[in-house]
Amino acid sequence: MAKRDAIFPADRHALYEAHRYSAAIRSGDILFVSGQVGSREDGSPEPLFEDQVRRAFANLRAVLSAAGCTFDDVVDVTTFHTDPEAQIETVMAVREAEIGEPPYPNWTAVGVNWLAGFDFEIKVIARIPQSE
Repeated sequence: MAKRDAIFPADRHALYEAHRYSAAIRSGDILFVSGQVGSREDGSPEPLFEDQVRRAFANLRAVLSAAGCTFDDVVDVTTFHTDPEAQIETVMAVREAEIGEPPYPNWTAVGVNWLAGFDFEIKVIARIPQSE
């Protein structure tokens, strides 16, 4: 069995080591990205919800980039929300700026009651583009 091909962004935040997980795993031409939260480099959350969402997308963008991907390569998105009804407008505004034009990836939003001190998390599956 092949060893996991772990992907990490250049500026790894402290949560990867503290919780012992990889930012993403490459399997062939598929990239499975772990849930990204709005954490600063030291692992602490951004205090304002909108900043947390923006930082989560920025952290996600960094992981995608480390694998040679962009948001255009994302095929499936799952987001986790601690208060979906109150948060959805903010999330959708940030999402619109980040994800871009149609066709959009699949998207599943899940309401949860705990995210280890965070209020938003996003995980994706992407297809890694072929090298030219």
